[in-house]
Amino acid sequence: MKTCKIQLNDVIYNAAEQCFEAIVTVHDTGRSFKYACAINAPISTSFSDAALGLAKQANRRHLGRGGMRSEIKRLGPDQRAGRPRFDPKSWLKRVANLPGLRAA
Repeated sequence: MKTCKIQLNDVIYNAAEQCFEAIVTVHDTGRSFKYACAINAPISTSFSDAALGLAKQANRRHLGRGGMRSEIKRLGPDQRAGRPRFDPKSWLKRVANLPGLRAA
């Protein structure tokens, strides 16, 4: 079974719906997946039990059992397409030596 790092953000209790709600982030193979999760529970539920339920719900959704998600892929540095590196000193020398740009 695969294990992913899970992060809970902005856990709140929605008294109107009588549920705990949170944005749960699952970090997996260099990408982050965010899920909006909610579990029905009374306000007397301990935070650790509510957090465990929210984390389980996010993990189930992450494993492909449905639900809407947001994905953030970490980007590495862009690859240069064989172009030489820009050297500002040599560029400035070329510009200074262009014909017709000298003051009288």
